[in-house]
Amino acid sequence: MMKNGFVYWITGLSGAGKTTIGKLLYEKLKENKNNIVFLDGDILREVFGCDLGYSANDRKKSAMRNSRLCKALSDQGIDVVCSTISMFNECREWNKQNIKNYKEIYIKVPMDILIMRDQKGLYSRAIKGEIKNVMGIDIEFEEPKNSDIIILNDGSVDPIKIVSKIIELVKEC
Repeated sequence: MMKNGFVYWITGLSGAGKTTIGKLLYEKLKENKNNIVFLDGDILREVFGCDLGYSANDRKKSAMRNSRLCKALSDQGIDVVCSTISMFNECREWNKQNIKNYKEIYIKVPMDILIMRDQKGLYSRAIKGEIKNVMGIDIEFEEPKNSDIIILNDGSVDPIKIVSKIIELVKEC
């Protein structure tokens, strides 16, 4: 019987450090495991054809696509590191109920720090009213309630140390 892979679901708002931490986690896990993939929300949008926008409904559809893909890979024995906003309780609950080896990692960053970082210019443009459908500004996000691991990424800790802590904590889960 095939053993299910693990899904490391890294969630948080835009600019929280999900992709950076996810890539580092993937690289670290890959040192001991060949059967692992890294998925990122922005890349997944392209893979699925960029057919969805950024409304709350489209974001939820996108998150559920990501969830189903992670489950399909995990069911085939592949570990998945997935970095995605997916700030919907419904999506995370589906993951917990349907993905056997699911580990949820919430990268929490105070909104004032996210606005200050503003790597993609999303927050400043949303605050000025130039763009809409920005999670945490004009779309309310549902903060994860029962993540396996919560990491405060306020910039005071090196991402490599964050990944080491995640690996430590995952072993304890």
